[in-house]
Amino acid sequence: MVEIVLALLAGAALTAGPLLWSVRRAVRTARAATRRAAESENRAQGAEVRARAAENRARTGEERARGAEARAHAAEARHTLAEARLAAAAREFAHLAHERLPAAATALTHPRTPVPGPLDTAGGDEELHRALDAVLAAAVRAALAERERTDAAARAALRGAASKIQALLIQVRSLLEEIQLSVDDPRLLALDFRNELTLRRVQSLAVLSGAWPGMTREDSPLAELCVGAQSRVAGYARIEITNHLREPRLAVAARAAEPVAIALAEILGNATAYSHPETRVVVAVEQGSSGALVVVDDMGVGMEPDQLERAGELLDGQAEVLLTELGDPPQAGFAVIGLLCRQFGFGCRVEPSPYGGVRAILRLPAELLTLTDPAAPLSALAPRPITQSAPVFDAGDALPTRKRRAPRAPQQDQTATLPAPVGTTPDRARSAWSALQSGTAAGRGAAARPASPQGPAAPEGVDTP
Repeated sequence: MVEIVLALLAGAALTAGPLLWSVRRAVRTARAATRRAAESENRAQGAEVRARAAENRARTGEERARGAEARAHAAEARHTLAEARLAAAAREFAHLAHERLPAAATALTHPRTPVPGPLDTAGGDEELHRALDAVLAAAVRAALAERERTDAAARAALRGAASKIQALLIQVRSLLEEIQLSVDDPRLLALDFRNELTLRRVQSLAVLSGAWPGMTREDSPLAELCVGAQSRVAGYARIEITNHLREPRLAVAARAAEPVAIALAEILGNATAYSHPETRVVVAVEQGSSGALVVVDDMGVGMEPDQLERAGELLDGQAEVLLTELGDPPQAGFAVIGLLCRQFGFGCRVEPSPYGGVRAILRLPAELLTLTDPAAPLSALAPRPITQSAPVFDAGDALPTRKRRAPRAPQQDQTATLPAPVGTTPDRARSAWSALQSGTAAGRGAAARPASPQGPAAPEGVDTP
């Protein structure tokens, strides 16, 4: 038995060797497989981690892509908005340059001219609008400063030139008066008349430039001032003056006499210049309870409502008058009258005339009126008062009185500057003035001789006072 067991053990030993090797090999293989499996699991876990990291990176990249896309869209929107704002700003600046600035410049002289605002007032850029308004205000201030500087320089130059020319024309007037005393030539009257027309123009320029009118007068009868103003107008023969004064010696005080004459000459000059040369210019001199009026009616083309409004502003004397804005050639008549009204205290206004043209009313307050000395003779050419069938203005007389001065010797020389009576032709005017000069010379000769009891005869063609 023992031997059988030993044999079995030997056989088993012989059989177990390969089996043990196989077992060992299997164990090693299993262990290797386990290691490989662990390594594979580790690699799988690493791969999973890497996959998760990659997924995270992908998600991050996607988020970044979405953020970049959003930023791109925002940038595109900002770019579009910037382009729109740039286009709107370009339109606003073009509108400012071509519409708003010219309108603002025009409004400096015509305050009622509308100045347009920005194009987009509802949804526009407030900051842009403030900047544009600041530019507009700065441009207006600069234009005002430059306008004032330019106008001041122009006034200074005009004032100097006008004073010199005025002095020369007054010297020419004195010289012509001396020549007329010794030479009987109608051409001297024509030359004197043209000198008066030129002097009137220069006086207007002097007033516009802020200078003194350049002449002084004594207290002057209002009717004589009207005739004197008539003599300074080229179309004097068409002017018909009617005197409705209750007091023939109603006069304008010395301080305002020449300014009133200048204003009347400007009114009559406008009336004759803007009406047909064959129509009349009707002048009525009226006396009211608080002063006097000179009403001038023409039968001309009239004025539009806006022209009447502008004329009213100039005649009021409160509107700013710039030499550069009076037109080319300058239309200075109303501006001159307005300046004189403001400086010397009388008034003037214009309105449509019942004759179809323009009516100008010059109002002289009682403070500027007085009565001349009864002993002083009135001009032979001044229209005499006529009787009114019905009073035109309120009755009463609020005019100041004047103390009687010492009587003066009657003046023999009644010559005036008016070249011809109203309603005559140039030929008849020359004849009438020639007769007036002859009569004046005869009067002087008679004054040099002993007067006859009946006194000297009045010159032919001249009404006696």
